[in-house]
Amino acid sequence: MSETKNPLPREVADAYVDELIALDPVTGTYLGVKESSSRLPDLSPAGQEALAELARATLARLDEAERRPGADSDIERRCGRLLRERLTAELAVHEADEGLRRVGNIATPAHSVRDVFTVTPSETDEDWAAIAERLRAVPAAYAGYRESLALGLERGLYAAPRPTATFVEQLTEWSDTDGKGRGWFEDFASAGPEALRGELDEAARAATASVVELRDWMRDVYAPAVEGAPNTVGRERYARWARYFNGTDLDLDEAYAYGWSEYHRLLGEMRQEAEKILPGAETPWVALAHLDEHGTRVEGVDEVREWLQGLMDQAIEKLDGTHFELAERVRRVESRIAPPGGAAAPYYTGPSEDFSRPGRTWLPTMGQTSFVVYDLVSTWYHEGVPGHHLQLAQWAHVADSLSRYQASIGMVSANVEGWALYAERLMDELGFLTDAEQRLGYLDAQMMRAARVIVDIGMHLELEIPADSPFHPGERWTPELAQEFFGSHSSRPADFVESELTRYLTIPGQAIGYKLGERAWLLGRAKAREAHGDAFDLKAWHMAALSQGSLGLDDLVDELSQL
Repeated sequence: MSETKNPLPREVADAYVDELIALDPVTGTYLGVKESSSRLPDLSPAGQEALAELARATLARLDEAERRPGADSDIERRCGRLLRERLTAELAVHEADEGLRRVGNIATPAHSVRDVFTVTPSETDEDWAAIAERLRAVPAAYAGYRESLALGLERGLYAAPRPTATFVEQLTEWSDTDGKGRGWFEDFASAGPEALRGELDEAARAATASVVELRDWMRDVYAPAVEGAPNTVGRERYARWARYFNGTDLDLDEAYAYGWSEYHRLLGEMRQEAEKILPGAETPWVALAHLDEHGTRVEGVDEVREWLQGLMDQAIEKLDGTHFELAERVRRVESRIAPPGGAAAPYYTGPSEDFSRPGRTWLPTMGQTSFVVYDLVSTWYHEGVPGHHLQLAQWAHVADSLSRYQASIGMVSANVEGWALYAERLMDELGFLTDAEQRLGYLDAQMMRAARVIVDIGMHLELEIPADSPFHPGERWTPELAQEFFGSHSSRPADFVESELTRYLTIPGQAIGYKLGERAWLLGRAKAREAHGDAFDLKAWHMAALSQGSLGLDDLVDELSQL
């Protein structure tokens, strides 16, 4: 930990980041720490416990720091509040042994090992030498992960069967990406310099062999062992995960009711917009299906990447100076195509701390080469500008006035996803979605987030479907009903819907943060507007809000209201 005498909360938080990077070089790579490039974390039970011990020690130091003079300043208080909330939530998850059954189609330790290579520096021979060393570390990392899952089996802590089956399929694709026996790691290493060709190929083959070994164990040992286990987690586990992803203890029944109220509101708006596209359409999704066949399209993978880049560049030009004040380095964001073998949803990766690696949006093509536009525009406002990129890049930009912790890893998912959904709504409010195709696509995306609240809470808690629902009123939710509901209230194809439901079973409580987070951002803005009256400055409020780092949802509303 830090050698600073009598540290204040921000110094405690930043010392925690230093210690965490030493234990978790994946986090170090995302932050742009060069020394992390050659290593991978210990994913075994011992490695998990080391992270927990660091959290406990940090909380003890925070107790002392918050008693010191100066700890009650706004900037120290806000950092201390975030650090305490995050570490407490993380420890609750660890102490319930959730890390011994982290299996699914997204956001598992196995995914983090693979995905970190996509952001590891690869410009020089020295970079590739570090990559070769990191590739050699893959077998040990996957062995540690398997050790954790095996201990979970021993203790009767089972992952859900459906995500387990999907994960086995993904591992199969990672081990044979091209269908000709060459795995993902070998494909990745093929871009390295000839001077290191033998070393890279050997390390990549060993990495792929460890994927095959993990896949075989998951298929032959783990999957049979968890067969018959529930796919849902129940109220107690769900509440724990919801706290982790939302940064507050939620009233889950109230949140479920809110999801339904948003469903009914959005359905009315969608019907109005659908009438402009296909008059007389039975449902909005009939109009969206019409757009799938006859709507505006972009042909080609390279072409859609360039089109998405242009969309973000245009948004920056029109928003900077009017609704935001952006530093030059924040204005840089790249559009990328996601590597195969992952989930179907687009995603964003933030810039390194020094901005040598820019923020990037990633589009999974799922084998497509032709892309309808209606469901991409608001999604890229969400993933890129003014969504994830403006928030996370702004945090990195003002890191010196926050703390390293607040600007990077101290992230509450619902805060970030809530901002991104707020960003979509903002672009609608500002008149960027006047085209009927694009606006119906935006409303469809909003409906998807409302449906997430309904089905994620509903199926995990086995709640009753309300009597005024047009879908199976009075019945209790199951994953099968959730998939049917989601599929009938979304324009997304069947493989996307299936991937989404598997995701909700994999990371319960995360999907609800989009809509609940948006509600927090809107409430904070409304309270600030009410306090300032005619003097309210939306641009100034945006920049102050984006420069305060992350907070849990209750704390977020409180802080936003005072800006």
